[in-house]
Amino acid sequence: MTEPVVPTIIQGGMGVGVSQWPLARAVARTGQLGVVSGVALDGLLARRLQRGDPGGHLREALAHFPAQDVARRILDRYFVPGGIGADRPFRPVPRLRLGTNRGGAELIVAGNFAEVFLAKQGHRGPVGINYLEKIQMAAPAALYGAMLAGVDYVLVGAGIPSEYPRMLDELSKHAAVELPVVVPGAASDERHVVAFDPSSILRPDVPLNRPKLLAIISSAILAIRLARDPLTRPDGFVLETSIAGGHSAPPRGKPALSDSGEPVYGPRDEIEVSKVAALGLPFWLAGGFATPEGLAAARASGAAGIQVGSAFALCAESGVDPGLKQQLLERAQAGTLSVRNEPYASPTGFPFKVAQLPDTLAEEEVYAARSRLCDLGYLRTPYLTDRGRIGYRCPAEPVEEYVAKGGAAEDTVGRRCLCNSLMATVGLGQQRRDGYREPALATLGQSLDFLSGMVPGEVDTYSAEHVIEYLLRG
Repeated sequence: MTEPVVPTIIQGGMGVGVSQWPLARAVARTGQLGVVSGVALDGLLARRLQRGDPGGHLREALAHFPAQDVARRILDRYFVPGGIGADRPFRPVPRLRLGTNRGGAELIVAGNFAEVFLAKQGHRGPVGINYLEKIQMAAPAALYGAMLAGVDYVLVGAGIPSEYPRMLDELSKHAAVELPVVVPGAASDERHVVAFDPSSILRPDVPLNRPKLLAIISSAILAIRLARDPLTRPDGFVLETSIAGGHSAPPRGKPALSDSGEPVYGPRDEIEVSKVAALGLPFWLAGGFATPEGLAAARASGAAGIQVGSAFALCAESGVDPGLKQQLLERAQAGTLSVRNEPYASPTGFPFKVAQLPDTLAEEEVYAARSRLCDLGYLRTPYLTDRGRIGYRCPAEPVEEYVAKGGAAEDTVGRRCLCNSLMATVGLGQQRRDGYREPALATLGQSLDFLSGMVPGEVDTYSAEHVIEYLLRG
C-alpha cells in the first residue's frame, strides 16, 4: 500500500462547497494536498443534480460508485435533465438524526464518494477531505464514502476528533461502527450513538485504504492529550490560530469581548509550537501564514508546512459564487474588506469569521428580514425530551421552537443559519415558494496580506496553481 506524501502546502477544506473538487484536484495536481470540504455533501449532490449536473461530472462519478442500485435510486430521485428553473425550490434531502434513514445514509455515502472520486481524477497527488467534528450524525457514513473513493487524508476541526482513529480502522475493514453522542438531558448511564453498517450500502471483500488523520486544533495541551493514547492519536496536526477563516476555538479563560464586539484572545491562546514539535508527529501551521515568509517561519519552527484557506477561497477554482467572489477579491485588493470574528453568528457556539458584504447575512437588516427556520438541520443537536424521546434543536431555528425544546432564549440571539447561507454562498441557495431567496454569508481569514505579494495590482482572477507557485517561491 502506497503511503501518501507529506505535503508542504495543505489547501484548507472550506465548506459548504467552497473547497469543491475542481479546487482540490487543481492543488493535488501540483503534488500538494488538495482538500474537499466534507460538509453537507449529501445536500450538495442533490442540489447539483437538480441543477442538471452541468458537464455530467457527478453522473460520471456515480457510474463508478460500487453500489449501482444506490446510484440509480439517487439519480431517479434528484437528477433533473436540463436543471430546474431559478424560481423553483430544491427538493429536500433527509435530515440528520441518530436513527437509521437508509435513503439519507446512501446519499451521504454517495456524496462523499463522488466529491473525492472527482478530485482524484487525472493525477497522482494526494487528496484529503475536511469534516467538522460538530456534525457527528453524518460522520460515519461520510467517512465511508470518502474511503470508498480512496481518500488519502481526513482532516477534522471544530471539536476533538478522539473517536476518528477507531472509526477509520474499523471502516477500512467494512466493519459496522458506532459514534458516541452526548445527549443533553439523558442520564449518565444512558448511551446514545450514531450507528452505521457499511453492509447496508454494499458487500465488498477488499479492505479499504486507511487514510491519514490530521486533527485541526489550537492548543498544545490538546495535541499532547490526543497523542498520548494510541486509541486517539492522529497522524498529525494542523495548528490553527484565531485569525484563520471559518470557525475558531473560543478564547480560554473568562470570555471577554473587545470594544468592537469580537472575542479577546490572550497569551493563554498562543499555541506552544515547540511542545507539539516534541511529540514527533508532523504538523502544519494555519491562520496568517499564507506568504513565502510565513511558510519559511513555519518550517523553521519544525512544521512540515502550512495550511492555507483564504488565498484558495478567492481563486478561480473555488466554489464561491463568481459574483460574490469578485466582490470579495475587489474589496480585499482595495483594503476595504472587513472580516469580523463574530462570537454568536454560528449555531455551534464557536466564533465564526464573517466577511462584511452588502446584501449578505452579515448585514443586520438582511438578518432581521429573514424568517427563522431550520429545514436543512446539519447543525442540529439531539436532546432528550420530557417524554424521554430524542428531539433535535438548533439556536438558529425559530426562537419559540428552540425555547419549547428546552433551549435558552439568550442562546438564539444573533445566530445565523449557516446551513442555508453557506449553500447560497456557492450559488445553491434555496428559492422559497413565497419568492424569498436565501442570502449568502461569506467567510475568510482575517489576514489578507498574501494578496499584495501574490497578485500585484488589480486582477479579475487567479488560479490555484498560482497560489502554490507564490507560496513555494524561493
